Amino acid sequence: MAELEGLEFGKSDFVLLDEVTMEQFMENLKLRFEKGRIYTYIGEVVVSVNPYRQMDIYGKDTIDAYRGRELYENPPHLYAVSDAAYKAMKRRAKDTCIVISGESGAGKTEASKYIMQYIAAITNPSQRVEVESVKNVLLKSNCVLEAFGNAKTNRNDNSSRFGKYMDINFNFNGEPTGGHINNYLLEKSRVVQQHDGERNFHSFYQLLRGGSDEMLESLHLQNDPAAYIYTKEGAATATSSNDRSSHRAVMSALEVIGFSPEEINSIYQILASILLLGDVRFESDGESVQILGLEAVGHVSELTATEADSVCKSLLFRTVATGGGDVIEKGHSEQDACFGRDAFVKALYERLFGWIVSRINSVIEVKDYDPALHGKNTVIGVLDIYGFEIFDNNSFEQFCINYCNEKLQQLFIELILRQEQGEYQREGITWQHIDYFNNQIIVDLVEQPHKGIISILDEACLSVGKVTDTVCLESMGTKLAQHPHYTSRKLSPTDKTMDFQKHFRIRHYAGDVTYSIEGFLDKNKDLLFQDFKRLMYNSANQVLKEMWPDGQLSITEVTKRPLTAATLFKNSIVALVDKLGCKEPYYVRCIKPNEMKSPVLFDDARCQHQVAYLGLMENVMVRRAGFAYRQHYARVLQRYKMTCEYTWPNHLMGSDREAVEAIVTQHGFQDDVAYGHTKLFVRTPRSLFTLEQERAALIPILVLFLQKVWRGALARRRCRRMRAIYAIMGCYKRYKVKAHFREVERRFANVRNLADYGKSVEWPTPPVALRNQLAVLQAVNSSIVKNIPPSDMLEVRAKVAALTALSGDRKDWGVSRAWERNYLANVRDCPQTSSGFARVTKELRNKDEYSQVLFSGFCRKVNRFNKSTDRGLLITDKCVYKLEPKKQYKVLKRLPLDAFTGLSVTAGVDQMVALHTSCQDDILLCLQRGELCTNQDRVGELVGALVDHFTRKVHFPVKVCRSALQLHMRGKPKSVTVETKPGQTGADFKKSRDGFVLLVPAN
Repeated sequence: MAELEGLEFGKSDFVLLDEVTMEQFMENLKLRFEKGRIYTYIGEVVVSVNPYRQMDIYGKDTIDAYRGRELYENPPHLYAVSDAAYKAMKRRAKDTCIVISGESGAGKTEASKYIMQYIAAITNPSQRVEVESVKNVLLKSNCVLEAFGNAKTNRNDNSSRFGKYMDINFNFNGEPTGGHINNYLLEKSRVVQQHDGERNFHSFYQLLRGGSDEMLESLHLQNDPAAYIYTKEGAATATSSNDRSSHRAVMSALEVIGFSPEEINSIYQILASILLLGDVRFESDGESVQILGLEAVGHVSELTATEADSVCKSLLFRTVATGGGDVIEKGHSEQDACFGRDAFVKALYERLFGWIVSRINSVIEVKDYDPALHGKNTVIGVLDIYGFEIFDNNSFEQFCINYCNEKLQQLFIELILRQEQGEYQREGITWQHIDYFNNQIIVDLVEQPHKGIISILDEACLSVGKVTDTVCLESMGTKLAQHPHYTSRKLSPTDKTMDFQKHFRIRHYAGDVTYSIEGFLDKNKDLLFQDFKRLMYNSANQVLKEMWPDGQLSITEVTKRPLTAATLFKNSIVALVDKLGCKEPYYVRCIKPNEMKSPVLFDDARCQHQVAYLGLMENVMVRRAGFAYRQHYARVLQRYKMTCEYTWPNHLMGSDREAVEAIVTQHGFQDDVAYGHTKLFVRTPRSLFTLEQERAALIPILVLFLQKVWRGALARRRCRRMRAIYAIMGCYKRYKVKAHFREVERRFANVRNLADYGKSVEWPTPPVALRNQLAVLQAVNSSIVKNIPPSDMLEVRAKVAALTALSGDRKDWGVSRAWERNYLANVRDCPQTSSGFARVTKELRNKDEYSQVLFSGFCRKVNRFNKSTDRGLLITDKCVYKLEPKKQYKVLKRLPLDAFTGLSVTAGVDQMVALHTSCQDDILLCLQRGELCTNQDRVGELVGALVDHFTRKVHFPVKVCRSALQLHMRGKPKSVTVETKPGQTGADFKKSRDGFVLLVPAN
């Protein structure tokens, strides 16, 4: 934990100082620097001192130590504020930003890289490929932008010469899904001129020292920065960066980001063109200007894919449209030619840098993001922008840079000082007001419409006639003479540190800065002749053509006057401040310990100056008097209600404030909080951390409970689905099986009439459930058809018909025995009367001309009066006969067979049969078993004989009744049931209320 650092390292948080004085602040800062503790807190603000050496505090173990921990649990570190911003973004779905500020050389760029590395390291634990790809592009973009946007200055070996703000987009799960980079005010003047001891942008030296011999030869370059005007100033300057290894790293990063080989080649062709243009020399003979040595021009035309004549013409002439619409060419003077060449080179590099940024954005920007599908898209912004600069010669670039820092300081004052104090007043919290310097007056001095310096510069640039820098300075002195933060030599004649008609001074929050007015107007106009724009737009190189879309305009086409450089920069900074203002800010305040880049020297006066203008003392005082955390009661209750028995799951108190008070009271934090009108204020992070710890301990329990309930619901739903699936599968299988058998039945319906009894019939393809049985069925069928003698085919057909008709609903139907059909003619079955029956059948055959006896046998018949008698039943292919066995089988009744429309049987073992007629006068009878085999079932035989006979003509329905058997007698409905009666010797009928009852023996 932070407070467990030994006292020999000083106080880890300036809020813990015994007295808030500048002496104690500086003493603590110096002690920590000397002890190797470069980070110190002011509440949630991190104060970072540049160590000017490599430190082993950024490895994987350190990352793991800070991952998911609260700020004060570990010693102060950049990783702690990075994790705090990430947690706030993920927990509360709120956009956050990390603002890194400080003067040049204070370590802002390194801090931004460590923050990016930490965020990349703690996200995407599942190693998803698309997320890893986004992280790699975000990290590699730093390498590329440093090469093309950073340079060595006298104060910093790796100084950012542009401002960078990066938004990192996260999905609902806290994984990076993309990002966007904004760049601000590239110091393009560095391309053509550098201060003594400084270098041009890293990219030039990396190309010249790291490019292969083949690459340099193709670009017409030498492996020596001293050979070129634009790089010779820094060629001999010692630098800590290794240009060769850096070049390899940049080439690799470009490939990882997604630049094509053609695009990479175009980038370095443009760099080579800039270096070669710098060596172009002009000579005047008094009337015209000539280019000395056209070899460089030829190389430039080759590298830019343009015509050499067009390049020369653009360098020597300017095309102008007259008021009458005529186009004329004006030759440059030698000075104008050099000016035009330098302006072209600066614009070429600026557009190259802007194109690289936009190309990276095209890769990392989030596309087609649907919040309804993927959840809210949250953002962490990281701002790494140039620090406050005071040089011996401060020009237009330093003016813009320092204005930017004034705006950022104003944002800091707005969010950290004024806004916090204003919130305490609104919420009714007791508060001792803290005085602080508000730099709004300096911001207004620069940007106020019609009165500010930028407005005066723009007015001078728009004026007709010869308006010089000196005239502009005079105008500023007239309009700003009464401003307390502006002065010049004319306004302060005794101040000999400034020159007349050259210098003006602004009293910035960071200190007084004297600016040289020379070049202000030219840099603000940012003039570039249209000829160069058309030259680049007409290039055969598509990358160059894409960079210069304004080159397609005709020379006679009237366009709106472009905004000046200062106005464009002001607009972009205002937009940046607005973007930062809508996010929850986290601050890293960087301090430069000395001007010698020494790891051991601590310049007290230099550091005290930075502490003063960064407002760190005021920050400490506000923090000591203030509260570390504040949140609306409803949000506090929603997050921590599970930690209190009176608020979980829902409270019954009068308001959310009372419920929050119950939570605070239960945990004993009464002395560490204050209650506002709408928010709870917590003074120290420890109380909040205790709540978070208890919440974190309860969350797994709640999650397990919810998981149990949800898993149960899922299991029940899965079970219902499986049951439904199996039901559907069962129904479908049955349907397929039935459909298959219906198809088999259809194909084999008439095989009895075929000569080969169906051997030649093709079997249908069976369903999966019957695939194994197909061979068995085919074998059985072949065996049956092959082995059955013709004399038995009649019985086989009858059994098949009975099987089909009964559909398995009747348990016993005599399939296992031989069917004799004509039992009355059987001597064994009826030895006393068989001869009489033979005589009667002979007479009936002659009379009715029937050809076949379908069935005959004894039965017990009942009429509608419940009179049951023993009768003989004879069924031929023509008629059905009722016979009297006792009178030599006298025919009592004859009915044509076609009069019968179907029959009904029961599902039991009884022998009851109902023959249905078309006139609704049905016949009810009970077949008698044979005398020699009393268990013989003849119902199936009767059913099979009739169904087999009728199938050849019409459908003959058979109904198997599981309860009562239904029929009609003389048109009246009757119902017949079966009863088992102990002691009953044979089957007999008796009358019931709505029909008949068949009495059968118990055995």
